[in-house]
Amino acid sequence: MDEQIPTFPPPAEFAAQAVAGADLYEEAAEDRLAYWGRRAREVLHWEQDFTEVLDWSDAPFAKWFVGGTTNAAYNALDRHVEAGNGDRVAVHFQGEPGDTRTYTYAELASEVRRTANAFESLGVAKGDRVAVYLPMIPEAVITMLACARIGAVHSVVFGGFSADALRSRVDDAEAKLVVTADGSFRRGKPSMLKPAVDEALSAPGHSVQHVLVVRRNEAEVSLVEGRDLWWHDVVPAQSDEHELVWHDAEHPLYILYTSGTTGKPKGILHTTGGYLVQTAATHHDTFDLHPETDVYWCTADVGWVTGHSYVAYAPLVNGATQVIYEGTPDSPHQGRWWEIVQKYGVSILYTAPTAIRTCMKWGRQIPDEYDLSSLRVLGTVGEAINPEAWRWYHEVIGGGRCPIVDTWWQTETGAHMLTPLPGVTTLKPGSAQTPVPGVTLEVVDEIGEPMKDTSAGFLVAREPWPSMLRGIWGNPERFKETYWSRFPGMYFAGDGARYDEDGDIWLLGRVDDVMNVSGHRLSTTEIESSLVAHPSVAESAVVGAADETTGEAVVAFVLLTEEAAASGRDVAEVEEELRQHVGRDIGPIAKPKRVLVVPELPKTRSGKIMRRLLKDVAEGRDPGDATTLADPTVMQRIVETLAPGA
Repeated sequence: MDEQIPTFPPPAEFAAQAVAGADLYEEAAEDRLAYWGRRAREVLHWEQDFTEVLDWSDAPFAKWFVGGTTNAAYNALDRHVEAGNGDRVAVHFQGEPGDTRTYTYAELASEVRRTANAFESLGVAKGDRVAVYLPMIPEAVITMLACARIGAVHSVVFGGFSADALRSRVDDAEAKLVVTADGSFRRGKPSMLKPAVDEALSAPGHSVQHVLVVRRNEAEVSLVEGRDLWWHDVVPAQSDEHELVWHDAEHPLYILYTSGTTGKPKGILHTTGGYLVQTAATHHDTFDLHPETDVYWCTADVGWVTGHSYVAYAPLVNGATQVIYEGTPDSPHQGRWWEIVQKYGVSILYTAPTAIRTCMKWGRQIPDEYDLSSLRVLGTVGEAINPEAWRWYHEVIGGGRCPIVDTWWQTETGAHMLTPLPGVTTLKPGSAQTPVPGVTLEVVDEIGEPMKDTSAGFLVAREPWPSMLRGIWGNPERFKETYWSRFPGMYFAGDGARYDEDGDIWLLGRVDDVMNVSGHRLSTTEIESSLVAHPSVAESAVVGAADETTGEAVVAFVLLTEEAAASGRDVAEVEEELRQHVGRDIGPIAKPKRVLVVPELPKTRSGKIMRRLLKDVAEGRDPGDATTLADPTVMQRIVETLAPGA
């Protein structure tokens, strides 16, 4: 399939002004650690300079920038004010109901200092953990930076998670303080958060001493006497003078929980120095950031790692102006994102392929109504982007002129690991292409040997990198077993990949999303991309279902475009056409045994497709609990649609 995909060299004018050039690759290849040492001093202020770039003597537990002291909040705010940039806008906040707030760097710095004083008045000290259960409002970023300022460790829990999920994370981290809100707004309606906190803390035995509540949607909530306090009663009354504390480069910055195969969430631990260095360097290079003139917008929620690295930290460390939006892409209308791009003159947009495909489904007539000429760099994150969505994003949103940086990284890696550089790389739609300068990635076979051809393999990191996770909170053995045992001496977190003929890397999704059909390894991502490239398909999800003949069979669930759904064509005919399409596009071995047209796909509140539930349907099982879905009724509708005689 590689040769069929057109490539896109950097526009000459763009390349001439680019902040990152091919020389970075050369410098990093010549002396990787010297390269990271230079970048560390370039992007951060160190109160005490480090004496050693990397200590790998206790592998796989790394120490980066040994002996150095710094402070994340100082680097994100105070130093820009001291440099005379206090009047630069740090954050344009757009609320879903239409309310707005703008913070300059000086204003945001004052707010963070007040909040740090407030937290200390509630007994929070260096090393204590703070659970954050907030919507996408400025107070979320302010809370994270206030924790970083005093050396408290924040644990952000996505606002869509249940009370049980919140409690398990509070207990694992032994959080002393919870910062939450009465609620938020979602698709025009108030959405509640505080009742979930009350439920989470209703059983005794937790470590929480106080709950600080931001008033956001004016909903009626109860406060527990002696425990709960309103943010507006505590924070504004504090002084905006706060004594800064410098932290060791390896001081814990945050814990972020990810799903574990055992069912118990894993508390991914990131520390201060190395994490800030690689997030800031990649934010600067990957997005060709010109902080004096760019307006940057990452659409991720702070509940996920993208909202940590590329909303709360790197953009502010780099002195950028950014947009934060509370709501969904379709509220109050399907043009909301493009209205925001036009309103603030957004020049860099970073979002997920799922969102792009949703916008494709709605049709190009919606973004065509808005002036998107301010955009100059587009980015994608969260999963591999299929070539069809890449081309739509490039042509419709980017006007055919904006490079697209398709970034691969993980909660565990902390920062970009694999991405084109927009002023250097000739882009290939659908491929994240090449490791970040100073990062050593490889595709290996079952026994850890480098792949010599274009077959599917496993993506590993051969060398430590600055923003790598430092462990799983409270469980070093699980850290070693989860990430370092599959291939000795190499980091592996479960993603499959392959090289193309040019040596560029293509992600193939999770290894558990790679199917074994008659002894052939097939990627669900590749088949999904093929289906979405068909003009009748808006979205697709592919699973492997147990099959007596082939071991596993490919079963595809597809959502048709509005036009195709309204055409009145026989569904069975469409399904067979799509089977044949995949067979022609990839090869007969990849042809789905079944293609099933469904009314919707089951997604979590963050937009991830729950393929596990679809696998249950494909194998004839009751999909069971669907409460984690954004719309819990979806599975019932799918089952009813596919029932015999439906």
